[in-house]
Amino acid sequence: MGLFDRFRRRAAGGPAAVRARLEGAMAKRRLRGWNPPLENINALVASGGPRLLARSRELVVTNGYAANACEAFAANLVGDGIKPSSLIGDADLRDRVQRLWLAWTDEADADGLTDFYGLQAMVAREMFVAGECFVRLRPRRAEDGLLVPLQLQLLQSEMLPFEKTETAANGNRIRCGIEFDAIGRRVAYHFRRRHPGDSTDQGAVIPETVRVPAADVLHIYRPIDAGQIRGLPHIAPAMVRLFLLDQYDDAELDRKKTAAMFAGFITKTAPEEPMMGEAEADLDGAAIASLEPGTMQVLLPGEDVKFSSPADVGGGYEAFQYRTLLAVSASLGLPYHLVTGDVRQANYSSLRAELVEFRRRIGQLQHGVIVHQLCRAVWQRWLETAVLAGALDADPATVRPVQWIPPRWDWVDPLKDIQAQVLAMEAGITSRRKVVEATGYDIEEVDRENAADAARATGLGLRYRTSPGETQGARATPATRPDPAAGAGNDTDDGAAATDPATEQE
Repeated sequence: MGLFDRFRRRAAGGPAAVRARLEGAMAKRRLRGWNPPLENINALVASGGPRLLARSRELVVTNGYAANACEAFAANLVGDGIKPSSLIGDADLRDRVQRLWLAWTDEADADGLTDFYGLQAMVAREMFVAGECFVRLRPRRAEDGLLVPLQLQLLQSEMLPFEKTETAANGNRIRCGIEFDAIGRRVAYHFRRRHPGDSTDQGAVIPETVRVPAADVLHIYRPIDAGQIRGLPHIAPAMVRLFLLDQYDDAELDRKKTAAMFAGFITKTAPEEPMMGEAEADLDGAAIASLEPGTMQVLLPGEDVKFSSPADVGGGYEAFQYRTLLAVSASLGLPYHLVTGDVRQANYSSLRAELVEFRRRIGQLQHGVIVHQLCRAVWQRWLETAVLAGALDADPATVRPVQWIPPRWDWVDPLKDIQAQVLAMEAGITSRRKVVEATGYDIEEVDRENAADAARATGLGLRYRTSPGETQGARATPATRPDPAAGAGNDTDDGAAATDPATEQE
C-alpha cells in the first residue's frame, strides 16, 4: 500500500484514522483517576445546596477573612446605592418623579430597618454568602400612609426549599421550589412560611409552603451556566481553603501558647530523696518544686534539670499564609488587600492594575445582575403603583426611561484621573454627562446645584478662581462688577472673597 493510499484511508475514517489528541480527555496514567460525573449545575446545587449554604453562612460569621471579603464585596458592588437618573424629556415631570422616588426610598423596606439602598447592600451580601436573594413585592393598603403603597421584603435562600422538586396539581413542573409552565417560564415560587433554621419561630403550619406568583417575586442571582435556576454562593470556590486555613491558624496559636509556658523537668537517681531540697505535692500526689526569680539553687548529688523547648512556628509560616490567601483571593475574585487588609507588598502600579481589573468585574455584576434583576423591576412596579395610587399623574410608559448610576470609584490618583477626563471631554471622546455620572451623581442635579451656587455668589458679589487668571467655569459669576454700594466684593485677607484680577487691571 502506497503513502497516498494510507493517507486516503485515514481521511476516510478507516482503521488507521487519525484520532484527536486532547490532553484533557486522555485516560492514561496521570489522568486515570480523574473521572468527574457529567452533571448539570442544577443537579449539583440541588444535592449540595443546603449543606453548602450552611457552611458558607458559618464561615462568614466565624472566619475573619470571609467576613472581611463579604463586606468588601458588598461595599464595592453597591456602595451607598445604585441610583436612578430619569430620562424623561419634561424637566418638571422628571423633577417630580425623582423627588417622589427619593422620598419613597425611606419607606421601601417592609421590615423598616433600612432604605432601598440599604436593601441593595443586603442583597449584595446574600449574593456573596448564599449566591441568591429573593425580593417579594408587597402592595400595601391606602390606610398604611405610604407615599407609594409598595414595599420590598427580602427572603433568604433557605426560604425556598431545594428539595421541593415535583409535579404540581396543574401539571406544571416544580424544580428546587420554582414552578415552571410548559414552555419553561417561571410562574410561581413555593416559599416556606418560616425559616427552617430559626428556632425562635415555632409553630405547626399546614401546608408548610405557600405559592407566590412569579410576578411578585424578584430572584436576584448571578447565572453562571445556561439554564441555571438557583444561585451558587460567591464564596463557594474558597470555602475549603478558608476552613482548613482557619484550623491551621488555631493549631499554630495553640502551639505558641504551649511554647510560652516555661517548664522544667528534674531527674534524680534516688526517687525517695526530696527534689532540690524540698518539695510539695499537687492534687495528684506528684511532687512539684518551685523556682523563684533571683535564686541560685544547689542541686543534690544525682539531680539534673532540663527545660522544655517547644518547636517554633518556623520560617515558612508567613510564605505559606501569603500563598494560601492569594489563592483564596483569586477564588473570590477580590484583590488580595481587600480580603486581608495587607498592602505591605503593594505599590501604586500594582494596586492600580489590580483595581482596574476588579472594577471591570464589579461593573459587570452591577449592570448585569443588580440593575437588570433588581433595580429595573422595582422601578417599573413602583411607577405603576404610584400612578394607580394617584401619587404621580403621568403615563407609566412615558416615565419609564431611566438609567442607573452606580456609586463612584474613589480616585487612585485624583489629579491625573481628573486631568485625563478633562482632556477626553475637550477632545470629544466622552461627554460631560458621562464624566459626571462616573462620579456617581446625576448631571442634572449637579447642574442645578451649580446654578444655585452661581446665583447665590452673584447675589453676594463673590468671585472665585480655579487657576490664576481664570474664573470658575460652571459656577462663575457674571462678568459685570457688583455694585460697591451693596457692601460685597471687597478683598479679604483670607481669600474667601476676592476681586477678579482681570477686573482690577481694567
